[in-house]
Amino acid sequence: MNQYKIGISYTVIAYVLWGILPLYWKLLEHVPASEILAHRIVWSFLFVLSIIIFRKRYKAFIQLLRTLIKHPKKMAAILLAGVLVSGNWFIYIWAVNTNHLVEASLGYYINPLLSVLLGVVVLREKLSISQMISVLLAAIGVMILTIQYGQVPWIAISLALSFALYGLAKKLVQLDSMFGLAIETSIVTPIALIFLGSKQIQGTELFFSNSVTTVLLLIGCGIATAIPLLCFAEGVKRIPLSMNGFFQYIAPTISLLIGVFLFQEEFTKVHLASFMCIWFGLIIYTVSNLNIGKQKDKKTLTA
Repeated sequence: MNQYKIGISYTVIAYVLWGILPLYWKLLEHVPASEILAHRIVWSFLFVLSIIIFRKRYKAFIQLLRTLIKHPKKMAAILLAGVLVSGNWFIYIWAVNTNHLVEASLGYYINPLLSVLLGVVVLREKLSISQMISVLLAAIGVMILTIQYGQVPWIAISLALSFALYGLAKKLVQLDSMFGLAIETSIVTPIALIFLGSKQIQGTELFFSNSVTTVLLLIGCGIATAIPLLCFAEGVKRIPLSMNGFFQYIAPTISLLIGVFLFQEEFTKVHLASFMCIWFGLIIYTVSNLNIGKQKDKKTLTA
């Protein structure tokens, strides 16, 4: 199997795992979302750190930390990334376990288009006509839900905005994905430990008195977080970025189907109209990106 096919396999596996992750969080719905988040942060850090040590990359990791300490702006960007991804994780876990998976999946459909908008506002990038149409359709989709239900779909927007800002912070400081996750989680791990410790003292954090199954599921949060990310890292470096842009819709599509057919969440005609606007926007956006990718490949070949 060539590297291209290996890259496709890894990338698809990553997005499928992200898509079915709500099934894992649902197994922990009896645990408060804040406690699941704290455990996810701690065990993710420990799991990724153990991989770094196992792969004998610990010296490179320490060297990277020393380099980053000398650059306060980069450290600030990483700190922001750690806070943003933690917030994103919390909202998503809470949404899944309070039967808002359909709206959560909407957020990850909106995310690529919101990233385009952030690129314009923050990085002064220029929008093509197709990108402007895509963003406009996404805005119309959100407006349909807002007008019909009389309130902004804040779960979807919060997830999309937090992840888009996270991507922007990561763009400003490009790191190896494994090192990046280790540093981001290390920043918020002390806060998570203090939170869990205070809950333990109050007698409301029941980690040690939970069933063995729950304890193992909480510990497994780190594995459930890191494995898709590592698969993604292996895949994305072997395939064109435009192809990855196409694959990224696998995860929210799987989550949407789980929410509607397995969790029996409401999916009305209004939801359908809203999603249709966003789907059409994504189709236009994806086709535009694929064409740009092909043009770049042709230029590379003729250069």
